[in-house]
Amino acid sequence: MHNLFEIDDWKIIENGFDSSKQKQAESIFSIGNGGFGQRANFEENYSGPSLQGSYVGGVYYPDKTRVGWWKNGYPESFAKVLNACNWIGINIEVNGKVLDLNKQTILSFYRELDMKQGLLIRKFRVRFESGKELEIESTRLCSMADDELAAIRYSVTPINFSGNVKFTPYLDGKVMNHDSNYDEFFWEEDSHKVDLKKGYVCTRTKKTNFTVSTAMRFSFWRKDELLDIHPNTFSKDFYVENNFEHFLEKGTKYTLKKYISISSTLNHSEFSVIPRSINKVRDAYVNGFDKLLDDHISAWKNIWDKADIIIEGDSTAQQAIRFNIFQLYQTYTGKNEKLNIGPKGFTGEKYGGATYWDTEAYCLPFYLKTADPKVARQLLIYRFNQLDKAIENAQKLGFKNGAALYPMVTMNGEECHNEWEITFEEIHRNGAIAFAIYNYIRHTNDESYLMQYGRPVLFAIARFWAQRFNWSEDKKAYVMLGVTGPNEYENNVNNNWYTNYLAKWCLEYALTVNEKITDSSFERLSLAEITSWKKLTASIYLPKIEGSNIYLQQDGFLDKEQLTVNDIPENQRPINQHWSWDRILRSVFIKQADVLQGIYLFEDHFDLNTIEDNFDFYEPKTVHESSLSPCVHSILAAKIGRLDKAYELYLLTSRLDLDDYNCEADEGLHITSMAGTWMAIVEGMAGIRVFSDRVVFRPVIPKNWKSYQFQILVKNKPIKISVSHHEFEIENKGAEDLELFIFGESISIQSGNCYTAHTPKIKTV
Repeated sequence: MHNLFEIDDWKIIENGFDSSKQKQAESIFSIGNGGFGQRANFEENYSGPSLQGSYVGGVYYPDKTRVGWWKNGYPESFAKVLNACNWIGINIEVNGKVLDLNKQTILSFYRELDMKQGLLIRKFRVRFESGKELEIESTRLCSMADDELAAIRYSVTPINFSGNVKFTPYLDGKVMNHDSNYDEFFWEEDSHKVDLKKGYVCTRTKKTNFTVSTAMRFSFWRKDELLDIHPNTFSKDFYVENNFEHFLEKGTKYTLKKYISISSTLNHSEFSVIPRSINKVRDAYVNGFDKLLDDHISAWKNIWDKADIIIEGDSTAQQAIRFNIFQLYQTYTGKNEKLNIGPKGFTGEKYGGATYWDTEAYCLPFYLKTADPKVARQLLIYRFNQLDKAIENAQKLGFKNGAALYPMVTMNGEECHNEWEITFEEIHRNGAIAFAIYNYIRHTNDESYLMQYGRPVLFAIARFWAQRFNWSEDKKAYVMLGVTGPNEYENNVNNNWYTNYLAKWCLEYALTVNEKITDSSFERLSLAEITSWKKLTASIYLPKIEGSNIYLQQDGFLDKEQLTVNDIPENQRPINQHWSWDRILRSVFIKQADVLQGIYLFEDHFDLNTIEDNFDFYEPKTVHESSLSPCVHSILAAKIGRLDKAYELYLLTSRLDLDDYNCEADEGLHITSMAGTWMAIVEGMAGIRVFSDRVVFRPVIPKNWKSYQFQILVKNKPIKISVSHHEFEIENKGAEDLELFIFGESISIQSGNCYTAHTPKIKTV
């Protein structure tokens, strides 16, 4: 796979414009600030293929479900992340001709995503039919210092002429969702107003009644001189603009600075959103672009100081990990407890919803080790706040007595996914939430959270599992029928090992938590539940290949023709874009880690031989056509000393979107799997795992790297890790001593001290 764009340690660079890559670039060069985000659409008009996308966190619309055959239990709507007001617009005209890179001759083109400073930068030169040439430079930011502000610095230089150029900064709220099920427009106008050098558009979502106010102001400069201009104003429903012509001198740069504020009723009252956006954009205008820029860059510096991973000797790997970390923090900063981490973040519309099991299984470990513990706690309380809805979801499917089934896809706690094999059967998502609670506790020892918030969620999920098993007289064991495991290329199977194992563990963990309850104000499990669950967990069926260490993905898996990925012709990959669904379901090929997902989560439950045998059996059958797949395999490959494979899979997970391996980057990026990329280094290469009774550190280094280093929190204690081929070093930057198991040996590192040892030579396979 070739690189889509140039390799640079801190930047994504596109030199020369290729319209066939434009929608991919719009995704990859996206920017956001945790509160809202914007695809890398052009400010000026562009008539070529494009997906205009401006998204506001937490604002959604329940689009009526579209299915061919309705089934009881289906959700009535699919919650869509809304394409909101287009705030970036600045049209340019020369002699009545609109600047459009799909129409004018492009003499040069440069686009850059500066990840260190969080900036989208473009510089290009065009020639109009008249022969007149313009050079354009633009810098765009979504402020990480204030998640309701954005700004654009848009400069125009006439190269070979002096003359009038028309500028039209505007706001356009008449934006459709490309994924609307019935081509419905999801917005109603609340109000709009335009005045000299300013304006706002306020829109309201149908059904959900979210109100979003987008306000703009702008100034116009000749070099460093603020010019006094007198624009015309124009408005119509959903739209406001200023437009003005100005005489531009040949070779002189003129700059329009556009300031934006976006406020919504997710965070403010409906009466305050308009004045808030107007006041905030006024303040930004008064303070100026440079102040906004400096505050934004400073905020990014604070993030990178804590979250950066430095890889020496491999720019391809270095660029990739920074891209993944950058997109994660653009999507979720932890500042707003009402938000979660959508699978596409602010980069596209596909999948809808704000929350999948990806948050708990992949993103939580990232924030546990790179951010204040309150961020991970907040992500978990988000699920607690939706517990009542999870209980309602289970009731719709016939479960009772407080059993909870968390949705596969949701915005407000209600299920909004409508593929039956996912909605009804991919129930392992419940287990991921339970495991996340356990994972948070073993990292933080936050028992107050466990009792107040984690316990009721755990008990409700365990009640679901207890009702989902049934006794098999044939197997003399409790079985779970009709499920879909993480491998979505297998639907409606019996006894998916991962789901059964996760459910068994969850029931046992709930019983353990019940024993910890000492405060009589907290609900305890009934004696009947305790007795029933102990009997159940003692006899749960876990399929295994007889006479081996290999856990069987599900009943009947060995009935399939046991091929490997090498048996698939290259021109038929990815198979989900070339094969019928029937053919995929009958094949042995695995979309993503399934059995290996369980072995990754519960690594301390299995010996090295068992991990190795299962890896060797399942990885060759895995096509990695889920973004969540390569990272888990990379971690396990590093664990068993397969460093070449670990590195290969690291590149696959880290550059999945950058190089568009699965040919779908145009629809948006795979944000949640990016946390898995981080895990592939920290938990895979560095081998850092936090178990209930110990912290394990087992560093290895790929031959392609000279060294790597990063800072993380381990049990709330800051440490710095440095690994080269010769030695590794652990610096305890906290105020307390740190206990680690390093290659099986217990080591204590005192506060402020370093531990250094030789990096072992691992034979690569």
